[in-house]
Amino acid sequence: MHKDIDRVLIDEDIILKRLDHIAEKIRADFEGKPLVAIVLLKGAMVFTADLLRRLPIHLEIECLNVASYKGTSSTGIVSFLDKKLPDVANKNVLIIDDILDTGRTLEAVAEKLSDNGASMIKTCVLLTKDIPREDFKEANYSGFDIANEFVVGYGLDYNGRYRNLPFIGVLKQSVYQD
Repeated sequence: MHKDIDRVLIDEDIILKRLDHIAEKIRADFEGKPLVAIVLLKGAMVFTADLLRRLPIHLEIECLNVASYKGTSSTGIVSFLDKKLPDVANKNVLIIDDILDTGRTLEAVAEKLSDNGASMIKTCVLLTKDIPREDFKEANYSGFDIANEFVVGYGLDYNGRYRNLPFIGVLKQSVYQD
């Protein structure tokens, strides 16, 4: 598995230190307010587990299974794979995703949750790709800005693999190109 990685972009120690910083910002914004953390599956699972353990506030955790990628490219369509959305009526919501790329996923999920009555919606991502976005500009909380490279590890995958790497690495092009 490690032989498929071109280079380590962000090592585990750096990720964990940055999570402390993100958690402090979230804690300050949501202190004394009930919070529903909505994890976008499957990519944000590892990030979310480590982040939420750092938050000393009352919160509920919900999962939402969405898909917008095939291989290394966005399909441009956000598919909601769950039949039922979490109950967010009159609740403060934090949507947690692994990476902000086009912004379509976060935008679509935020819109659905808003339509279902969420009081406040904020977004949190581990990574933000440095690319132009049409509508959705930025997440409220972001761990790292990265170049437009295909990365895996720490929950991020290529065709379901590499999620268990403890770091963020750039996948060798030879692994995903024909």
